Amino acid sequence: MSDARTLFEVLRQSVRPEIVDAFERLVRDAPDRKLCRVNALAFAAAEGLGEEDVIAGFMQAARLGIFELSWNVLCPGCGGVLDAGTSLKSVQSSEYTCALCAAGYEPTLDEMVEVTFTVSPRVRHIGAHNPHDLPMAEYFRQIYWGSGVDLPEDGYEEMIDGFVIEALEMPPGEKAVISLQLPPEFVIIFEPVTHAAQFIDVRGEPTKERRNLTLVFDRTHRHSETMTMQPGPLRIQMENHIDVRTLPCVCVANDTLHHLVGSRRPFLTAKRLLSNQTFRDLYRTDTLDIDQRLKITSLTFLFTDLRGSTELYERVGDLAAFDLVKTHFKVLNEIVATEAGAVVKTIGDAVMATFPTPDRAVAAAMRIRDAMRALNDARGCEDLLLKIGIHEGPCIAVSLNERQDYFGQTVNIASRVQHLATSREIFATSSVLQDPRASSLLSDRGLNPISHNVTLRGIASEISIFAIP
Repeated sequence: MSDARTLFEVLRQSVRPEIVDAFERLVRDAPDRKLCRVNALAFAAAEGLGEEDVIAGFMQAARLGIFELSWNVLCPGCGGVLDAGTSLKSVQSSEYTCALCAAGYEPTLDEMVEVTFTVSPRVRHIGAHNPHDLPMAEYFRQIYWGSGVDLPEDGYEEMIDGFVIEALEMPPGEKAVISLQLPPEFVIIFEPVTHAAQFIDVRGEPTKERRNLTLVFDRTHRHSETMTMQPGPLRIQMENHIDVRTLPCVCVANDTLHHLVGSRRPFLTAKRLLSNQTFRDLYRTDTLDIDQRLKITSLTFLFTDLRGSTELYERVGDLAAFDLVKTHFKVLNEIVATEAGAVVKTIGDAVMATFPTPDRAVAAAMRIRDAMRALNDARGCEDLLLKIGIHEGPCIAVSLNERQDYFGQTVNIASRVQHLATSREIFATSSVLQDPRASSLLSDRGLNPISHNVTLRGIASEISIFAIP
């Protein structure tokens, strides 16, 4: 741990001390399973710390090598990890298939890609660093299921026993046989390393005739057609065709299994991390490949622009105006970051920022407006007049000009809404105001947005714009 102590001391230079203390306790005292694929949001809740500060802390710790960051593609059905990589660049497939759920999914960054943190072996060695040595139950807990599945602390192995009726461990290249009595239930033969599954609908009159079934485990994530069998004896011959151990198990799809995979908790999504200022600052050029296009079903964009900046430079001079504009950028960056957002780019005196939810963008916009008023009041003049526009909708995450950016109609609309805005009002679209948390935020402040329909260049139909006074 001497290496770790040095790293934690360096971490204290950029992360709040109470968060570093929490990380140190985790690394020093937690059982192995709690150091594999750490759920940052659950950790923040357990420690009573702010989510944004904890996420930023994990990012800084990962940059130093205390934790290893993992991007995991999840099955929305069972919460299993279908693929994992150390970079978002590893999410390359247009569809991921879950054999256990017998379904295919197009990956989106909203809820299908999670970000987790595993302690580095240079800091502390844990069992998950050698996953193919883990017992079957721990392999499921630490490797197969994502951090959004809320597995119980107590009674976990008893729950596994409640739906697994047979299980074995098969070394590379080996063959094995399981003989069992099929119960009159829906049976799943599942192998979590290769993600292979065979469904058997067991029904009808029991039989004494022994049936035979052969299963091969390779890297194809195969799911075979559901078989129908009568209750009774079954001999399953299995072959492991990969270079690591496999863990085939025979399960019944009962209430215990459904309860276990149905218990969920919030987790850090790729969408949220891409809208985190610390992440963007640390990983500015190492997020997406140049040809990657990843969908986000809902992201909120906030555009700002200084009104009359040309006149400002003329009126107060280049140096004074430059200092004012720098101050305004600094205030914007701080407010955006504290509202869980990130500044994607600046274009002249304009700013494009993203937020995971509309309410955080609205909160940021109102704080930015108040901050500009305070700066103007302090100067005794209105040099900083800011136009603000907000819109929410689907988009595509891309790599442009060696940085992570966004593309799509939602971006275009947000930019054009900002152009319509005045320096006194914030303009937001109906998709923003329809968010319950955003509308509640406004009503709590006694603000009644005024609606009007507008036609935007390049947009076929009129859209509703709300002016937030």
